[in-house]
Amino acid sequence: MEADDEILAAIEVAQAAQEPAEDSLAAAVSSPHAGAIEPERGERRLFYVEAIREAMDQELARDSRVVLLGEDVGKIGGLFGCSKGLQERHGRNRVRDTPISENAIINAAVGAALTGLRPIVELQFFDFVTHMMDGIVNQAAKLRFMLGGAVPMPLVVRGPQGGGIRLGAQHSQSLEVWFAHIPGLVVLAPSDPYDAKGLLAAAVRDDNPVIFLEHKLLYVNSQSAVPEANYIVPIGKAAIKRSGSDITIVATMAMVDVALSAARDLAAEGIEAEVIDPRTLRPLDTETILASVRKTSRCVVVHEAWKTYGFGAEISALIMEEAFDYLDAPVERIGMRGVPMPYNAELERLMIPNAQDVIAAVRRACEGGRP
Repeated sequence: MEADDEILAAIEVAQAAQEPAEDSLAAAVSSPHAGAIEPERGERRLFYVEAIREAMDQELARDSRVVLLGEDVGKIGGLFGCSKGLQERHGRNRVRDTPISENAIINAAVGAALTGLRPIVELQFFDFVTHMMDGIVNQAAKLRFMLGGAVPMPLVVRGPQGGGIRLGAQHSQSLEVWFAHIPGLVVLAPSDPYDAKGLLAAAVRDDNPVIFLEHKLLYVNSQSAVPEANYIVPIGKAAIKRSGSDITIVATMAMVDVALSAARDLAAEGIEAEVIDPRTLRPLDTETILASVRKTSRCVVVHEAWKTYGFGAEISALIMEEAFDYLDAPVERIGMRGVPMPYNAELERLMIPNAQDVIAAVRRACEGGRP
């Protein structure tokens, strides 16, 4: 009877409420993001995995509501070592090994976020996010909106994606555009340890569901200066990794280093490329990208994911809609061919864009400009 009375009372409140206005929709989708001033990088250097681990360690210590969930994140320390030692420091209640069920993990995390915790979910491989799609897309991304913007959803889903280390078609995919397409989700894709630490801290503190992508090649290859202090990199702010005046290269994740390598070689030819790393794929820093294209009048977009329907298509459409009159050549897109990632080492290298692919696209754009 008490439950019946509660339901009837809720129905009466809903029936008496005013109809929602159209201008209330956008504000109900996502909570605002915190601003930040990025600190100097300093001298201390960390590898990408170390930066991820330090961010989680510091956030677990800073806020007792933060918990880490995932397969083998505790005793083993994660498949790639990102959570090594965290269970010993923070306890089994805060760093929890889970059953092998991604569907159960994400729904437990959604419930935890709704009841006041701030869960971080680790995927062993991001390909397994396919088992989490209902929890992410239909629950986490929409519950704040369905509840009128009144309930936060502080949840981070993080893990490794991408190819380059011979793990085959089911463990090497780049799936960022699936999530960048969904209102209510934040999608972060850091390309170096400094950004990885600061953006992961920002993700944990954000009141929205965050998809946090970590490229496996960056685990292996990326090292940079990282402050020891706890800090955040602002969500929604791109980084200009290299300044230039002749062409803009927009690159994501492991492709940022590829673009920078290409830019160094192009400089020897007298072509100065500006390299922009969006860092946040949703919300996207359109102002930085458009300002660069309006300056250089040319653009190449490079990402590892499949070219067709990829992130590069969104950037190209943005430039066509907002900066068409500034273009001296069509926007070039570089991405993987429309096939699953091969296991064969030579074929895998052939599928993943490289510096020579970027150089060729830049030359086409610079040579095919308006007379």
